[in-house]
Amino acid sequence: MLATTCIVLLALLLPSRLPLRAGATTATAAALNLTLPGQHPSPELVAQEVHRKVNASLTRRQLLQISEKDESSSCYTGNPIDDCWKCDPNWPNNRQRLADCAIGFGQYALGGKNGEFYIVTDDSDDDAVNPKLGTLRYAVIQPQPLWIVFPANMLIKLSQELIFNSYKTLDGRGANVHIVGGGCITLQYISNVIIHNIHIHHCYPSGNTMVRSSPTHYGYRTKSDGDGISIFGSKDIWIDHCSLSHCKDGLIDAVMGSTGITISNNYFSHHDEVMLLGHSDNYWPDSGMQVTIAFNHFGEKLVQRMPRCRLGYIHVVNNDFTQWEMYAIGGSGNPTINSQGNRYTAPYDRNAKEVTKRVETSESEWRGWNWRSEGDILVNGAFFVTSGQGLEVKYEKAYSVEPKSAALIDQLTWHAGPLGVGGRDNNLGMWTTGPNGNGGGFGLGSGMDYTDDMSESCFVRAFSVLLSFCWGLVVVIAFVL
Repeated sequence: MLATTCIVLLALLLPSRLPLRAGATTATAAALNLTLPGQHPSPELVAQEVHRKVNASLTRRQLLQISEKDESSSCYTGNPIDDCWKCDPNWPNNRQRLADCAIGFGQYALGGKNGEFYIVTDDSDDDAVNPKLGTLRYAVIQPQPLWIVFPANMLIKLSQELIFNSYKTLDGRGANVHIVGGGCITLQYISNVIIHNIHIHHCYPSGNTMVRSSPTHYGYRTKSDGDGISIFGSKDIWIDHCSLSHCKDGLIDAVMGSTGITISNNYFSHHDEVMLLGHSDNYWPDSGMQVTIAFNHFGEKLVQRMPRCRLGYIHVVNNDFTQWEMYAIGGSGNPTINSQGNRYTAPYDRNAKEVTKRVETSESEWRGWNWRSEGDILVNGAFFVTSGQGLEVKYEKAYSVEPKSAALIDQLTWHAGPLGVGGRDNNLGMWTTGPNGNGGGFGLGSGMDYTDDMSESCFVRAFSVLLSFCWGLVVVIAFVL
């Protein structure tokens, strides 16, 4: 309540900078120079830095492939985030190195860096007000920085929203960790959170009850939306190598002045409204929202909102979009959308080929919005309607894809989602103890009876693709003969 009151008072005290009246025009919104805590003063420079880091990683990989003397050459993928930590054979003993590997607007997210290691030894979530030592809920509400790890595969069925405190890292490397159930993850008025290598799915509304948010406070929570991850008035957030699917509302929503966010290397599937960025068209604090969406795979059975943007600056770079049902990227309220180096594969529905959608807005209004497409690959009739500077409609090229660019997309997004066999060696390294005891008694009584559709390793995924290709080749040969 106190944080909400402060935001309302700020809006009232600064009417010239936060014109919250309902009838405010697009021109008024464009004239704002709102600065949020955590907002970068030059988003274009951040976008350029992302490309610089990608190019540096790709160049390093190419040079190492040429040099047969370097045994580490097979490790580097060209993905700057993974190459930052994964090529260290001793990464289980250097886990907090991950906090130095983010790119884009969420690159300053510290998570639990320099904090103690907390080992989740109990997968239960029976009491949202008085969580037990060893549970995940007990860890995330603590005030101090914590690097939270899992000693074994776990299915954590939440009873209520999992409300985080600042400076936390969920590090699922070394285990197959699923979070499901009531409310799922809530990041509200906090900062510096890293969520890495976690399956988040089958989240549904919860609430109308008491939930603890810190060791010294618990309060009444109204009914939640059922998001996978809800980011509310928060900054410096990094979500990496997770899979998200089958939630009641959004898979990831960021609203109410949230900024400094990177969403990278994730696998999204089986969902309608995937990602919402921005509370409403007239909530001007969201004009300071800055989000990087990089190296993600938007997979099967997704309908819309990849993302759906209001206000702010959204950098969508090097993602693979596969056959949406309505549209891929939508928006209203004049957001800046910078789409670079993505592959958009349209569905077979001839009425759903357009990548973009201006939601409930006339062309005379959205014509001036800055929606750019640079180096994108448009497949199966996909087309991207740009606006603002360099207005044009970008259609697929004659043979759908440019081989070199397509290879880069495959390379950069190949390991999207929780890491496969190579990352799941169940090795916590030297961190066998933590502030919650000796790590004994893993509390796995509930068993892994709830699985995510996209939980298979990259090897299984590769085998599936290869099998499909071979079957297609058999059909072609049979037809020719």
